Amino acid sequence: MTKQVKQLDRVIIRFAGDSGDGMQLTGDRFTAESAAFGNDLSTLPNFPAEIRAPQGTMAGVSSFQVHFADHDILTPGDAPDVLVAMNPAALKANASDLRPGGTLIVDTHDFTKRNLDKAGYAANPLEDGSLGDFTVHTVDLTGMTVEAVKEFGLSRKDAARAKNMFALGLLSWMYGRPTDSTTAFLERRFAKVPAIRDANITAFKAGWYFGETTETFVVSYEIKPAAMTAGTYRNITGNLATAYGLVAAGVRSGLPVFLGSYPITPASDILHELSKHKRFGVTTLQAEDEIAGVCAALGASFGGALGVTTTSGPGVALKAETIGLAVMTELPLLVIDVQRGGPSTGLPTKTEQADLLQAMYGRNGESPLPVVAPKSPADCFDATLEAARLAIKYRTPVMLLSDGMLANGSEPWQLPEVDELPTIEPNFATEKNHGEGDNGEATDFWPYLRDPETLARPLAVPGTPGLEHRIGGLEKGDGHGNISYDPANHDKMVRIRQAKIDGIATDIPPTELDDPHGPDNPARVLILGWGSTYGPIGAGVRRARRAGHAVAQAHLRHLNPFPADLGEILARYEKVLIPEMNLGQLSLLIRAKYLVDAIGYNQVNGMPLKAAQLEEVITDLVTSLDTTQEA
Repeated sequence: MTKQVKQLDRVIIRFAGDSGDGMQLTGDRFTAESAAFGNDLSTLPNFPAEIRAPQGTMAGVSSFQVHFADHDILTPGDAPDVLVAMNPAALKANASDLRPGGTLIVDTHDFTKRNLDKAGYAANPLEDGSLGDFTVHTVDLTGMTVEAVKEFGLSRKDAARAKNMFALGLLSWMYGRPTDSTTAFLERRFAKVPAIRDANITAFKAGWYFGETTETFVVSYEIKPAAMTAGTYRNITGNLATAYGLVAAGVRSGLPVFLGSYPITPASDILHELSKHKRFGVTTLQAEDEIAGVCAALGASFGGALGVTTTSGPGVALKAETIGLAVMTELPLLVIDVQRGGPSTGLPTKTEQADLLQAMYGRNGESPLPVVAPKSPADCFDATLEAARLAIKYRTPVMLLSDGMLANGSEPWQLPEVDELPTIEPNFATEKNHGEGDNGEATDFWPYLRDPETLARPLAVPGTPGLEHRIGGLEKGDGHGNISYDPANHDKMVRIRQAKIDGIATDIPPTELDDPHGPDNPARVLILGWGSTYGPIGAGVRRARRAGHAVAQAHLRHLNPFPADLGEILARYEKVLIPEMNLGQLSLLIRAKYLVDAIGYNQVNGMPLKAAQLEEVITDLVTSLDTTQEA
């Protein structure tokens, strides 16, 4: 039988099943195959918060979406072209997202009356015509997997668990994915259990051969590699990139890295990864609670290390007092907040970017600190390096605002040359700095004398001869650093600490502005964003431009302080649209500081913004301006 090969420029695939069906592993392996092939890609894992929700229920559905293409892409995609559903609940939870005309591959094995009832189906959707908008392939993935691996003597339950590899093999055939990397992965992962290893490899190959030989699938698809800058690439998640950024910060500063952290979704993977890198001078402490983690990190900074703590929104609340202590003592501290849905424990496995105001103001008193936000999984590396640079140079805690979408999502990352990464100079104090003895040399060390350019105080490693000093949470006297309750001194010190943070605006790059019309004839509308909205905003702007609308785009990495040129840029545009996964937090800051009538587009459903929706919002805004002008 001759099968047709059809050329495509991009595809969005979603694997969905019970939380025990291995959908994250399946998606991860398909992603690795696509990365090895050379496609550009972006992924969106989505899993339940419960460790083990009741099997076959909507609460237990886990999915993994991968968007891969032969050109540059920005998002995991709005709607899948292909949905692989391993049970009725997975179908129920995801079918409405599948684009009309899309391909639906369903494992029929679990479509029993009991499982249909669990999923809330009154009738079998495979038989009642409700899936008529899709191309449906019903395949007994479980049954064929059990049959394919029976030679290995596994129980039926263990044999059936390999069905995700059968599905992966089938999809790998359909889209011409290289398979050697998956086979090698399975050999490594299950090396200690030969029967499980061989069963998974056999199921994977059986899925491939099923696609090759069956008449059910008569078309396979080719998506050519994307054109990329020459270099070495790997697929990377945001949490992994953040961990590597911390390692790089230690190497480029010459400081040992100390991570004090309490495990919390979705930040825990940073702790897991850093624990593997002791050879780079990294020490990790899994603390008994959030407060202990940040206190240990601040102590490490006092001792001459780069102190880091990782958490999510609820943990930031617990760490607030110690972060305030870092502001008062003016010690470098990196606080990494991988944001999730809130408040309280909220939505642990869903994404949100609603901690911006907490990062800005979530401490008692006037306690300013820099806030930095990466825009993509790979950008977490560079943003982490930048946050570490600011913390060390300006002797301040810095908040890095990642989120669940960045943390768990992935994309290709070009490995940088280590020697080309920025050097970070700790510039520890080694000599006394105040007073004058008979020989003209300084006689004292004052820990709050300041660099006239950065306003940063000198940092002396404890134990440095002659530089003994004390610091703490009580207000400091200007210069000498002794405890002071003088009202005028407190006012002065508060203003100095604020001025130090404000001055960072001169040490960060200008705002990156994408306006096809240029500064002399700017577009009428600017789309301004921060954090993980970069991809959806960029995709939405591309769509709007293809439809003939003139819009500009800018994305902020530095949220406190803002870039020095931001006010001038905002003033060029008639309307500023700020899409956020919150109820308008950046909009509030922009309106307050620049008196700009910013318009918010806000979503807090635990999922990323969609490019199609943003295109519609942008189009409506541009059209309203055109209509007003004509009137």
